[in-house]
Amino acid sequence: MIFRFFFCYLREKIEKMRVRAKKNLGQHFLRDEDVAWRIVDSLQQPQNNSETPSSVDDAEPPFVLEVGPGMGVLTKYLLKRTDIRPRFVELDSESAIYLNHTYPEIRPLLYREDFLYLDFSKIFGDSPFWIIGNFPYNISSQIFFKVLDHKDQIPQVVGMVQKEVGERLASGPGKKSYGILSVLLQAWYDIEYLFTVDEHVFAPPPKVKSAVIRLRRNGRTDLGCDANLFKAIVKAAFNQRRKVLSNSLSPLLEEKGYKTDHLPENIQQMMRLRPEQLSVEDFLFLTRSLEENN
Repeated sequence: MIFRFFFCYLREKIEKMRVRAKKNLGQHFLRDEDVAWRIVDSLQQPQNNSETPSSVDDAEPPFVLEVGPGMGVLTKYLLKRTDIRPRFVELDSESAIYLNHTYPEIRPLLYREDFLYLDFSKIFGDSPFWIIGNFPYNISSQIFFKVLDHKDQIPQVVGMVQKEVGERLASGPGKKSYGILSVLLQAWYDIEYLFTVDEHVFAPPPKVKSAVIRLRRNGRTDLGCDANLFKAIVKAAFNQRRKVLSNSLSPLLEEKGYKTDHLPENIQQMMRLRPEQLSVEDFLFLTRSLEENN
């Protein structure tokens, strides 16, 4: 009798529970159901083979990993979709308790871990999977760097980020927002800025607007150059974006033993430009040319 009373009391407390947004976790809970549905609906089945590895059985729905479900505003819609196999990763214990109670079917699908340190293989093996989430603002860039590390297993990402970050990722050359992640991600993904989300639809409201973006793997299977050198060149260039490339890249190239005194004229002209003036293909061409010249 006492146990039954305690169980009923506990259930009532959980039902009234509202997860407290935690600043250290970058939590801002989305409250607008229409926006939530639009985000989930933005996960789309592939239109071409670049998003569907040949090893995947077409009869099997793709895995989808939601990052930081929070109070489940996206979760409820993901669970309703029959064309995907959702999984969830949540670091916050309060959110996990709420999710397990509110959506009992999520229990075997929910992983209480930090996404940034999550071992994908223990959930998906070698199978590809999509990623979706209202990404915590304080780790959104780290999330995308991890996506890059597993690009051959992640053909699609739909995420809500700060508007400034969304613009940066989708930005092209010639714009101030164009930067390191723009180039590194666009080398492997086609990126779409889908729509803007206002501050007032969150609790607590953030100080900035948000953006929903979609990444889809392009058809590239190889950069045609040393991927680590490409990454190092892009980072060195944009870390001193006010300098022309010949100046910003000199320490890196000297350290690696690359010679720049007999470069072809077209490469010398490129080295006189600032990084935001180069496209992704320009950076790839520059990397290949430096390799071929040494």
